[in-house]
Amino acid sequence: MPSNKRVGYAVVGLGRISQRAVLPAFRCSRKAKLVAVVSGDLKKAKRLAATFGAGFSYAYEDYDRCLENPDIDAVFIATDNGTHARYSVRAAEAGRHVLCEKPMAITVDQCQQMIHACRENNVRLMIAYRKYFEPASLALKKLVASGKLGRLKLIHSAFTIFLPPNKKVPAWHLDPVFSGGGSLVDLGVYCVNTIRWLTDKEPVEASAYAWTTDPARFSGVEESIGFQLKFPDSLLVQASASFGAAQANFLKVFGEKGWAALDPAFAYDEERRLFGKIGGRWFEKRFKVMDEFALELDAFADSIRRGRDPEPDGQEGLRDVVTMQAIYQAAREGRWVPIDFSEKSL
Repeated sequence: MPSNKRVGYAVVGLGRISQRAVLPAFRCSRKAKLVAVVSGDLKKAKRLAATFGAGFSYAYEDYDRCLENPDIDAVFIATDNGTHARYSVRAAEAGRHVLCEKPMAITVDQCQQMIHACRENNVRLMIAYRKYFEPASLALKKLVASGKLGRLKLIHSAFTIFLPPNKKVPAWHLDPVFSGGGSLVDLGVYCVNTIRWLTDKEPVEASAYAWTTDPARFSGVEESIGFQLKFPDSLLVQASASFGAAQANFLKVFGEKGWAALDPAFAYDEERRLFGKIGGRWFEKRFKVMDEFALELDAFADSIRRGRDPEPDGQEGLRDVVTMQAIYQAAREGRWVPIDFSEKSL
C-alpha cells in the first residue's frame, strides 16, 4: 500500500463506544478514513453513515458484501465481546486487516482462532488498547523504564463506573455468553493490560474476590472484583474494577526511590495528571484531553501501510485473556492460581 494513502475502515458494531468515540475520531485522523459502517439495525447504520460521512452502510447479514468492498482495507470490530472472533476471522479470510476492541475475545481458543486467521491470510491484527499511544501513559512508561523510581515493589490500580438500577445498559453487558464477564473484562482489563505494558513483565499468579450488592441484576457477571497479581522480582499488583462505584480510574506505581501516579488513567475524555515524588522531590505534569482513538486508528493505518506488525498485537490481547481467566478461577476457588503462558496455552 502506498505510504501516503489513507487506509479505508469499516466500523462493525455501532454501540455507545463507536458513536461517542470511534466514529468521531476519523475527523481527527491523518491516515485513516471512514468508508463504511455495519450494524444489526440498517436504519441506524444509514443514519450514522450520513452523520459521520461514511459512503456505505450495511446490516450484519450483509457483512460479507461489506468485506468485498474494494475501498475497505481494514475493519474496526466493536461488537459484543462474544462475537469479536467471528467477525475478525471473517474479515481476515476476506483479506481485510483487523483492529479489534478489547477484550480481544472471551476465550483463549477464540483468541487463537483470530491470530491464526490473520496469520494465514497475511493481514495485520491489533487490539484497541489506546494507552499505547496516549502521551500521559507514554510519559509514565518512560519514567518507569528510566529507573528513576528504582526497583518496582507495588502497583495499585482501579477503574470503576456506577451503573444505577434505573440506567439502561445493553443486555449483552450482563450476559456472560456475550460479554465473557462483568467489570473485570469491561474495566479491569485496562488495569491488567496497562500494567503488563508498563512494566514489560508477565504475571505469574493471581488471587481474587468478586462480589455484588445486587444479586438479581448481576446474577450472570460480577458487579465488582478485587484482584492481586504476582509478578517476577517480588512485584505485587493490587487492582479493582466495579460497576457499583462512582467513575474513577487511577494507576499508582511504587518503587524503592520514588512513586508516580496517573489520575485519571484510563478515561478518554478527561485531562490527565502525572505526579509523584522521586528522592523526596515532588513533580507534576498535566496532559490536555486529546483524541486517543484517532491516534489508535492512525497507528494501525501506519502499520498496514508499512507492512509491519502493530503494537499491541493479538498476542497481547490473548495474554490479557489468559490472565483474566486465571483471575476468575481464583475468585471461584478462593486460592492463588498460577498463570500459564506456555505454548500449550498460547
